[in-house]
Amino acid sequence: MWRRPGPALPYPITVGVACAGHGLGLQPALVGYLFAFAANLASAGVRLVPLDQSDGLGILARLEPVVEAVTQAALAADLDDLVSAVPMVDCCSMRHETDYTRLFRS
Repeated sequence: MWRRPGPALPYPITVGVACAGHGLGLQPALVGYLFAFAANLASAGVRLVPLDQSDGLGILARLEPVVEAVTQAALAADLDDLVSAVPMVDCCSMRHETDYTRLFRS
């Protein structure tokens, strides 16, 4: 894989840069990002609990209106609406990355 010099960028920023570089507008970029996030969680659910792939796809199909609603809410939001943070989740995620035993590869 090609590597550019400099610090690694967080995933959301990398996605934003890639979308902008390909001329993708904000609305379709948000839909794609949110759907990929939901698909990742559904995939984890399929592996973790007794669900088959059809169940996972059904979950994603039922989440389509939710993804659209969240996209519209995000498009209507401004910086004053950013009021929550979960630094401990980020810390646990970073720690999970280097744990000896993990449920899933990070």
